[in-house]
Amino acid sequence: MAAKRAKRVAKTGKRAAGRSQVKSARKWSAGVMQRSDALDLESGVFKARSAKQVALSLKRSAEASGRRKSTPFRSAMSMLNFEINRGGKNLSAERKRVLNQAKVELRKVFHREPARP
Repeated sequence: MAAKRAKRVAKTGKRAAGRSQVKSARKWSAGVMQRSDALDLESGVFKARSAKQVALSLKRSAEASGRRKSTPFRSAMSMLNFEINRGGKNLSAERKRVLNQAKVELRKVFHREPARP
């Protein structure tokens, strides 16, 4: 068995991906959400039904966090964008609509200008 693996490594210069490596490589973003230094989020923040609730929760978390590296607005918006990108194709149209509307609400609660088209 080790001889076959050594041949593969010699041939390709890479090790064959083991099952645990493939699984952990696909779930890296979940680990980022758990271990990130960006914000300490309230549980279920992205599952809230209204965009306003999501925005207010992100604002509270961003302003309370001592671990963030940027302004509260940028940290909150970054975490929201990360969640939208992380969801990708698996986000329902309704969920995507709520999270994108949360960006607009986040700009409002931080008194920022709306994004230009």
